[in-house]
Amino acid sequence: MLRRLYCLKNNFLFVNNIWFRRKRYGWGWYPVKWQGWLVIFVFVALFASVVSFMRDDSFLKIIILILIALLLILVCYKKGEKPKWQWGEK
Repeated sequence: MLRRLYCLKNNFLFVNNIWFRRKRYGWGWYPVKWQGWLVIFVFVALFASVVSFMRDDSFLKIIILILIALLLILVCYKKGEKPKWQWGEK
């Protein structure tokens, strides 16, 4: 019975095309498919390039970094499980 539940739980990722799973503790997501890892890699690359190539005291730099972070949250929300605060397995 437990094996059947485990298989159903893992197949849920493939049927619903979930890229990010909800964290077990706290609020947020973590990548579970290659598409999710690609999104994280692109986010880190964009963030690092903005930080290193734009002028230091630029208000535009801060706005762009906020927009990149909001875009990551939006992608995680759309392609992941619905977020909620969790404290372990309940």
